[in-house]
Amino acid sequence: QVQLVESGGDSVHAGGSLRLSCAASGYTANRYYCMAWFRQAPGKEPEGVAGVNTGTTSTYYAASVKGRFTISQDNAKNTIDLQMNNLTPGDTATYYCAAIPTDGYCDTEWRRAFDFGYRGQGTQVTVSS
Repeated sequence: QVQLVESGGDSVHAGGSLRLSCAASGYTANRYYCMAWFRQAPGKEPEGVAGVNTGTTSTYYAASVKGRFTISQDNAKNTIDLQMNNLTPGDTATYYCAAIPTDGYCDTEWRRAFDFGYRGQGTQVTVSS
């Protein structure tokens, strides 16, 4: 059973930066996972923000965050981090870490992690203007 715990959410002003971290445990040995960050604002559907293939380290981004957000994995700490720069009020949401096992490819699979994989409890990010 994969367990995910997010941290790092906070309130910042527009233009600021935050780094979210997702502590992961319970992986099946020798199995690839698509790890991802999603966000959900009140009254809106969840949005896939960024994903990473734990085996190939390929990364994927939503158009809305490309160039501002960077997803990375720290194998020593077993964390998946999301560096968020140049934040805007539109980035305000609860951010969730999610994981879904894969046979090798995450190009589209990472977007299924929220509904069909494992996810954490979320961490709140609030950006004020």
